[in-house]
Amino acid sequence: MTADSEKPELSDEELNARHAEKMRKKKAARDKIMATKTIEKGLLIVHTGKGKGKSTAGFGMVFRSLGHGHKVGVVQFVKGRIETGERKALERFSDLVTIKRMGEGFTWETQDRQRDIDAARQAWDAAKQMITSGEYRLILCDELNIVLRYDYLDIAEVVDFLKNEKPEDVHVIITGRNAKDELIEIADLATDMTQIKHPFRSGVKPQEGIEF
Repeated sequence: MTADSEKPELSDEELNARHAEKMRKKKAARDKIMATKTIEKGLLIVHTGKGKGKSTAGFGMVFRSLGHGHKVGVVQFVKGRIETGERKALERFSDLVTIKRMGEGFTWETQDRQRDIDAARQAWDAAKQMITSGEYRLILCDELNIVLRYDYLDIAEVVDFLKNEKPEDVHVIITGRNAKDELIEIADLATDMTQIKHPFRSGVKPQEGIEF
């Protein structure tokens, strides 16, 4: 007979009591940690990586902020003329959200480098105006990482602005693959979306409500 088989089985009452004690200790430890977190500030948040969900996570935060009655700004650097579900949904909150769709699509669609650079500059100028306006609690710079990847904007200029001119109480979210190291370095929160599986690789086309 093994040692394990000699242990008496615990009753539901004993299991519940053991669980309650374990959770009590966990809560006490958690409360102790939370008591040390006293800083409240506007965050720089970066969602990057090859996996799906970067813009989705950004828009999730947008809707969460709207739920608290905060004013939100959205600048789309790349999405261009695609009509997206999130844009249609946000139009219902026109009193709280401003959306600027500045891009003209992915660079392989325009096939015009200077045109893409000009569009990126206009979008960045719009984003800076929103960030410093004092009107918005949160600004989403959707796909800004893409234009930085292609050097359509100077990463040093973007980093300098975010470090020195972003108001202390404003949250800024930046999405897109291949975030620059300089941007990740100054971020308060950076998440790398890892791709495990994607239906596109199995021949499934982008679908309404999932991809856009």
